Amino acid sequence: MSKAVKAAVMGTGSWGTAFGMVLADAGCEVTLWARRPELAEAVNSTRTNPDYLPGVELPENLRATSDPAEALRDADFTVLAIPSQTLRANLAEWTPLLAPDTVLVSLMKGVELGSTMRMSEVVEDVAKVGADRIAVVTGPNLAREIAARMPAAAVVACTDEAVAQRLQAACHTPYFRPYTETDVVGCELGGAVKNVIGLAVGIADGMGLGDNAKGSLITRGLAETARLGVALGADPLTFSGLAGLGDLVATCSSPLSRNHTFGTNLGKGMTLKETIAVTRQTAEGVKSCESVADLARRHGVDMPITETVVDIVHEGKPPVVALKELMSRSAKPERR
Repeated sequence: MSKAVKAAVMGTGSWGTAFGMVLADAGCEVTLWARRPELAEAVNSTRTNPDYLPGVELPENLRATSDPAEALRDADFTVLAIPSQTLRANLAEWTPLLAPDTVLVSLMKGVELGSTMRMSEVVEDVAKVGADRIAVVTGPNLAREIAARMPAAAVVACTDEAVAQRLQAACHTPYFRPYTETDVVGCELGGAVKNVIGLAVGIADGMGLGDNAKGSLITRGLAETARLGVALGADPLTFSGLAGLGDLVATCSSPLSRNHTFGTNLGKGMTLKETIAVTRQTAEGVKSCESVADLARRHGVDMPITETVVDIVHEGKPPVVALKELMSRSAKPERR
């Protein structure tokens, strides 16, 4: 009988916990790392995550600890499920504790402020591991639906296809269908930029602009994502797949999306401070819109929707004014 695959999931937010469930349901031995000891104790004693997925019963082969060394010990896969802007500092502390051959798996969808690095680049920089030991899981994966074991598909990406296939086997369940991909750049950019476009669509929904506006923003948002991706060496076809269009549609259509909900509140007239106050979990696009815009400028890529989101979220521009400016941009061909 083969030894069970061991997975450490660093982070007990809704997506980290839900993906831990997927791994456990696929037969892995899973240890969740919780920053707060009381949450780890609650997971172990109640078999639920009362803070982020209340009412969802967790598998028996999933347990929690607040000791990172205990979580990381002998892990075949180390899953990173923390806010993207906290990755560098946390991973610096965890790197000495990593198992020698562990594969580092990013669930994070963001671009680091300042460096404009994608999450896999931050992992490579901090942990000093090769790209063949870094994987990404992305796609239309709303945590609450996956925790309810509703059908979903995802992409597991790694430059080494054999590693992607190992991860695919470790998280394939009757309700979670992962596909492999080697275009890590495209997969990460699709996940990061869709949060920004999700904010834009949420703002439009909050303003009551209708479904034509939503369809237009989703489509043009995908176009600017692909422009940036191609400039960075991604395969354009990636953006028509689960990591691109699939993730974008789910984020822009669902009230379960944090970024869409955040944008809706802004569109209804709430201030940034008020919106942050009512948002319990991290809406990655709020910070990533700045780093994505910065990345685009560095590569000479035009991303008007992203720039508009930055203006609204961080410059305080009224959404009505930003909309007028976006709509009055000079006319041009669609595919340019």
